[in-house]
Amino acid sequence: MAEVRTLEAAARERAGKGAARAVRREGRIPAVIYGDKQAPELISLPKNEIERLWNTGTFMSHLVDIEVNGKKERAIPRDVQLDPVLDFVVHIDFLRLGKDATIDVEVPVHFVNEEASPGLKRGGVLNIVRHDVELSCPAEEIPEFIEIDVTGLEIGDSIHISSVKLAKGVKPTITDRDFTIATIAAPAGLVSSEAEAEEGEGGEEEKEEGGEE
Repeated sequence: MAEVRTLEAAARERAGKGAARAVRREGRIPAVIYGDKQAPELISLPKNEIERLWNTGTFMSHLVDIEVNGKKERAIPRDVQLDPVLDFVVHIDFLRLGKDATIDVEVPVHFVNEEASPGLKRGGVLNIVRHDVELSCPAEEIPEFIEIDVTGLEIGDSIHISSVKLAKGVKPTITDRDFTIATIAAPAGLVSSEAEAEEGEGGEEEKEEGGEE
């Protein structure tokens, strides 16, 4: 399970663009907590801490405990608004998580033991089709990442979601097909050589046919 981080938040009274700009001038980021059949709660968070977490690339798949006036609420980021020019975080929506909640979340894919893949050792290329996989998970069982072992894989082999071991209660949101996560592709040089060989064989066949006439 991914680490649960605690964020110290401050309550804010007013919504709207003007109020949000005032919060940002104070070095904080406006946010809202919603869901679980409760009223939305307006908060603000330290800008430096949020930017550090955002830059990890895993912010959207981690649970957080948001502490406001001594009260903690478990939540997960659901929407992050960025400045259209400077690309920094300007607002966050957090989904409040009740007991036994199940959520859909994108989890990164990690590949291990590439040195033990005969296909890669021969010059093959790990062609990653999906860097993240969307999973339906109990809120308390969100995996940090999906680990895929490429030991023994040859050029032309594919890795499908059916070959990935997931924790109990965790399943892919795509259920109508056994989708591909990655393949071991032939190196460009090998593909070119094979194509040239095929062209050469085709030319010889044409000459033989012409000779028969």
